[in-house]
Amino acid sequence: MYAKHGFRGATTRLIATEAGVNEVTLFRTFGSKGALLEAVLEQQHEQGNAPSLPVDPVDPFVELTAFVAASLERVRLMRPLLVHTMGELDQRPEAAEFACRGRHDVHDTITTYIRRLQARGLAAADTDVDVAAVMLTALVMSDAMARHFVPDVYPPLDEAAERYVRSFLRVLGATAPDDAPPARAAFSPTPSSQ
Repeated sequence: MYAKHGFRGATTRLIATEAGVNEVTLFRTFGSKGALLEAVLEQQHEQGNAPSLPVDPVDPFVELTAFVAASLERVRLMRPLLVHTMGELDQRPEAAEFACRGRHDVHDTITTYIRRLQARGLAAADTDVDVAAVMLTALVMSDAMARHFVPDVYPPLDEAAERYVRSFLRVLGATAPDDAPPARAAFSPTPSSQ
């Protein structure tokens, strides 16, 4: 209900009806609509369905491609909830914690993985790990959040994860199998007006 209507539009009456319980039960159990939402978000966070990367990297291209593909899918599924949460940050600053929680987890996962690649000699030692992690995360968020509005600026969905990882590995000073530019461009830029 929150993903569909936002915090303000997801009334406790609507939530109770959808859940098949009495509205009073919601208040007795959770105390407030905000506490109910936080409980739902915490449960989702604890279910551990976040993509992960191996502790001992062996094949960065394969491992990162699986991670990026799963991350794209996960953020796409959460898109309505994230859009409402980000849109309500001014009215509900406490929602920032939810909006940022997953982002912090992903950043930590990627930076740890890059450092492991560096330790194994699979990535350049002078790579700016934090900036590289921000770049990859921003790319995944941009694709998952904006592809719906401007699909022509992103690579085809079935190629996106692999193409993002190829470019990311170049940033890390690593290589991917068949490390060559893709045969097909992601989009056709329009000539600039003069």
